[in-house]
Amino acid sequence: MKKIIVLASILLLSITTINAQKINWVTMEEAQELMKKEPRKVIMDVYTTWCGPCKMLDKNTFGNPDVAKYINENYYAIKFNAEGDESVTFQGNTFTNPNYDPAKKKRRNAQHQFARYLSVRAYPTMVFFDEDFKLIAPISGYLVPSQIEIYLKLFKTDKYKTVKSKEDWEKYQKEFKSEFKS
Repeated sequence: MKKIIVLASILLLSITTINAQKINWVTMEEAQELMKKEPRKVIMDVYTTWCGPCKMLDKNTFGNPDVAKYINENYYAIKFNAEGDESVTFQGNTFTNPNYDPAKKKRRNAQHQFARYLSVRAYPTMVFFDEDFKLIAPISGYLVPSQIEIYLKLFKTDKYKTVKSKEDWEKYQKEFKSEFKS
């Protein structure tokens, strides 16, 4: 009887650990240092504190074990508050938010210069970079696990380089087999 309880406890702990996988978020500076040692693609979650879909993306998509595992194994993941006050240095340029108002910390605030530089026009936006930290694409909007999976794999495998037309994209989507559980 004790063996069954021990085995059941181990199984339950294993399932809980697997399901509790979290994305290893890093800062822009940490990602740039990591890229020097082990180049990888980068996904940047550009969000705001007041954005409802951003919170849903965090909980439902980035909180999904399949999404977290895939991102942790294949990308460096950065969170960036598009209306925050942090200073960001990227490719020799420093970006700030000179119009940031601390009194509006939980409400709409001025957009950060870096978000503008990345052409972010909606929240949430996931910005993908290649191994040389060159912009691949910004993808805007709330995506469920199966929707983000197609982009994660498209960019990771470099298939995006062969998708040159609407027809190519439609063909890729039609042939894509989702593996992530929702």
